[in-house]
Amino acid sequence: MNSAGNEGVRFEGLEQEVLMNFSSAGIQATLNNLSKWLVAVVFGIMFLWRHDIETLWAFCGVVVNGRLSTVLKGILNHERPVLSLRSDPGMPSSHAQSIFYTVTFCIISMVEYFGCNGITAVTSVLIIAMGSYFSWLRVSQRFHTLNQVAVGAVLGFCFSIFWFWLWDALLIKAFIAHFWVRIVAVVAAAGSCVGFLLYVVRNWVHDNKH
Repeated sequence: MNSAGNEGVRFEGLEQEVLMNFSSAGIQATLNNLSKWLVAVVFGIMFLWRHDIETLWAFCGVVVNGRLSTVLKGILNHERPVLSLRSDPGMPSSHAQSIFYTVTFCIISMVEYFGCNGITAVTSVLIIAMGSYFSWLRVSQRFHTLNQVAVGAVLGFCFSIFWFWLWDALLIKAFIAHFWVRIVAVVAAAGSCVGFLLYVVRNWVHDNKH
């Protein structure tokens, strides 16, 4: 009787552990799938909040940052950990690169608007932690190695810093001084926004088909 009772307890414990692991894996898989929409949602919110040319410039940076990731993948040609999941090269992680480009943009925007204080410092840490978690999901779901994600995150951070330095150091003066520069900047930014939106819609349709 005791043996049967112990076996029943062990079975129930094993069943609960399996269910918990399955639930955790399912949640992580869902969050990983949602991470591709994170950049679009964040920039949509930022545009509604700021609605200025610098946000449009940031949209242009999203596109350039994505192209940079694609070019580097082709050059490095680094295999993913599980080839059956994705056949294209995995170095650097484009998800991590896009996420940390966005993370850096959010932090820069907060500091510009609210200055350096305790609230912005804590919020920045939380944003970095969230970005790190969404990037780490690419490792846990075996789409990338830890090195591929780390390189993508560093590239996204560095490119974001460079992109906004380029705006503050060079382009904003020309933007203010010359009307034709404003026209070119707005058209290029609007084109980048439309291109990014089409990219998001295409991926949404592709995911629904599969």
